[in-house]
Amino acid sequence: MTGKVYLIGAGPGDLDMLTLKAARCLKLADVALVDDLVHPDIRAMLRPDAEIVPVGKRGGCPSTPQAAIEQRMIDEARAGKTVARLKGGDPFVFGRGGEEMLTLQAAGIEVEIVNGLSAGLAVPATLGIPLTHRSFVHGVTFVSGHPHQDGDEPNWQALAQSGMTLVIYMGVKRLPLIRAELLRHGLAADTPAAAIENGTLPQQRQVLSTLDALEQDMSAAGIHSPALIVIGPTVALASCRPSALERSEAPLQGKGGGIGNESKWLPTELAQ
Repeated sequence: MTGKVYLIGAGPGDLDMLTLKAARCLKLADVALVDDLVHPDIRAMLRPDAEIVPVGKRGGCPSTPQAAIEQRMIDEARAGKTVARLKGGDPFVFGRGGEEMLTLQAAGIEVEIVNGLSAGLAVPATLGIPLTHRSFVHGVTFVSGHPHQDGDEPNWQALAQSGMTLVIYMGVKRLPLIRAELLRHGLAADTPAAAIENGTLPQQRQVLSTLDALEQDMSAAGIHSPALIVIGPTVALASCRPSALERSEAPLQGKGGGIGNESKWLPTELAQ
């Protein structure tokens, strides 16, 4: 009998953010293919006899080929095993879950999606940064800063003029291009911006800055991948929530002067 594959989102890192459904499905797995950004302690939630297969992927590092991951899932399921494919965040938010789902379905393998809390939602909240706020923005856009090698660049002009909070995944290496494109297409140089490394984990570090100074401030603070970049007026609210920042070791403001004139971005009742 053919087995089943669960595409499971493990959340942004903090184990407390794993869903109850994900924890339940982990107990069913005979084999677990685990991404690099999944918290290592999550392995304790698997059965003691479950086989664990690391299939890590990080930019600039040796990675397991995607085709090999997909073939391993097919082979294990055809052998009658229950497979857990563990991904950081949510499998359908820059997690290649859609590609894996289609490949498995084409091979006749049953697939169930187990959503996880995406870093784009959870990580800004650690600093008290709301992605939407009626006084600031009418929406949020999640965008990959690392397009497929055969794909087009994001429409930076449309993003710069959208009036939305921009949450950029995998954007650290390409920040010089992203910054230049957003500025070229009219996004204000003093737009509040943040970079958050290892979000939700004890080793989280971050810097609050502006679009124009973010690259310089990240370099000064030593912020590296994996890091999330957030750009937009609501980043200014981080300075209104000092209690949310006490556990951080990294400075909130870099050499570029932090988020600058917060009152420009804050509603009247907060700016006073």
